[in-house]
Amino acid sequence: MIRIKAGVPRGRRPRTNPRPTRRALALGLPTVWGAVAVGYRFGCPLAEQHGLGARIVTSAVFFAVGTGLILHVRRALLRELRQARMVAGAAQSVLLRPPPPRLAGLSVAAAQISADRGASIGGDLYEAVATEYGVRVVMGDVRGHGLSAIGTVAAVLGSFREAAHDEPELGRVLGRLDRALARHLRERARAEHPAGCAQDPDSPVAEEFVTVLLLEIAEDGELRVINCGHPWPYVLSGARVEPLSTADPLPPLGPFPLPTDLTATDCGPLLDGESLVLFTDGAEDARSPKGHFFSLPTALADAVRDRPVSPQSILRAVFTALLHHTNGRPTDDIALLVLHNERRHRRAPLGARETAGATPTQPQSTNCLERPLL
Repeated sequence: MIRIKAGVPRGRRPRTNPRPTRRALALGLPTVWGAVAVGYRFGCPLAEQHGLGARIVTSAVFFAVGTGLILHVRRALLRELRQARMVAGAAQSVLLRPPPPRLAGLSVAAAQISADRGASIGGDLYEAVATEYGVRVVMGDVRGHGLSAIGTVAAVLGSFREAAHDEPELGRVLGRLDRALARHLRERARAEHPAGCAQDPDSPVAEEFVTVLLLEIAEDGELRVINCGHPWPYVLSGARVEPLSTADPLPPLGPFPLPTDLTATDCGPLLDGESLVLFTDGAEDARSPKGHFFSLPTALADAVRDRPVSPQSILRAVFTALLHHTNGRPTDDIALLVLHNERRHRRAPLGARETAGATPTQPQSTNCLERPLL
């Protein structure tokens, strides 16, 4: 009778744990090299001689031993680096998960570059989700960059992914993000300074802030935006590139309390064939080795000139121009998110926008640019 252990399929050998073998090799190889050096020094008669040939042989032996130890340490460090990059990639896929290529009739693409070499995540955040209220998008920039900003990015994005589906108004979504950020900063202050006061104005945590742009695209293409200290997006309409608005944004989240009235600004429709480009300030603040600023509108105009327009092609063209401008060494995190409207809505006749706008008894002021119907 053949007995099979429970949990092990018949005909398949149980997997062995490779960790003890790796640990034995990690400890055994340096021990072997050290034993070779010590054995030669005290056990070989040639090592006791003082002639030129004996010295050359002794130097060669110790050189070989040292080279072996260096190669072993290098191999171990490369293995740890590969493991760290795998962990960073997994963290990026959770925090900044790539948006779906299509979202409720919109083509979407996003990408980011971290200013820290070897890091795949930084202080920029973005997300686009389809909700019952429309497609909602967040683009933000945490003060600083690199691994120290990951916790803040996680707190803001986690709050947005819940509030975007729960809250009917963009203002209430922003309030949820502000409370999540304040809670995260308090917990971080207590962890970094357990004996101090979490509300100490001299604490480095008290200087943290996040610029946030919240955007909603309704089913009819109408845009509603709340901007807290973030650069305004660009609208690509044919070969034209223009900012979505020129209004002064609200203060960033963190240092100042939000105003009581958080009504979103109506910015008109995103028409069929138009694109919306959201970005962080690292794109416009990027400098060349000679100190010249990068012109994002020029790069966008070149991206849509004489070529089929798609979010992926816009991203490729802009990032290629950015890396060429900065000589491949940006000094700040850069993130871009492109939304291209492919909805086939029937266009309203001329004058419909003015007629619809005359219904309220008190006209609402807007600082968004008027974009003509094409």
